[in-house]
Order: sequence, then structure tokens, then C-alpha cells
Amino acid sequence: MSQPPPPRVRVTGPPRRRAHVVRTGRASEIDAETELGEVFMRSLLREQLALALRVLLVLGVTLGSLPLLFHLVPALDGARVGQMPLAWVLLGVLAYPWLVLLGWWYVRRSESNERDFAELVGTVLPEED
Repeated sequence: MSQPPPPRVRVTGPPRRRAHVVRTGRASEIDAETELGEVFMRSLLREQLALALRVLLVLGVTLGSLPLLFHLVPALDGARVGQMPLAWVLLGVLAYPWLVLLGWWYVRRSESNERDFAELVGTVLPEED
């Protein structure tokens, strides 16, 4: 009888460099789920929630107010940009780059919050590739 072939290995790219994660006193407080660790985690979660609410507020004020703007200013119904109605340009063309920009900004700020938190508790995070 022949032996079965070795299991397949999926190669997705070069190995990534990872920094060694160091746990110091404050980080171990989080791991141990002490009261101090809970305070640290609540502060991070509060900051991330505030960031998400700011992004939603900006999104609501910008894109969410467009229907109200078109309702309050009826002259915009007939406005055109080239051959396209203004509403189509705003909602069908310009809205998507705006969503990508907001998403990019949210991710950058969120990662910054996490880096600040890791610095506060004294944990070395893995390096980005």
C-alpha cells in the first residue's frame, strides 16, 4: 500500500513579519479582566463608538440631507450637469467616492485609536506590511 500524499499547503504570499507581542503590567490587567482592565477597554470602546457616530453624522448630514434639499428647493429638479440630472450626478456618481473617502478616514482614525490604546497599555502591536 502506498502512503497518502502529504496535505496541501496554500501559499498566499511571502511570510509576513510580526513583532513580538509584549504584555506589560497594564496589558495583563486587561487579560486578567480586572477592574482596571475593564476601564481601559471601556475607554477604547467609547472612543471607537464616538468615531463611528461622527462618521454616521457626517454621512447623514451630507448624503442624508440631499432628499430634503431637493424637496425644499424645487428648482433643483430641473438642474442638469451636462446631459444628466443633478440628482443622478450627486447620488449616482459623487456619492460613491464620498463613501470610500469616509470609509478610508474611519479606518485610519480607528487604527490610530488602537495604536494609541496599545501605547497606553504598553503593548507592542504587530507591524503592518
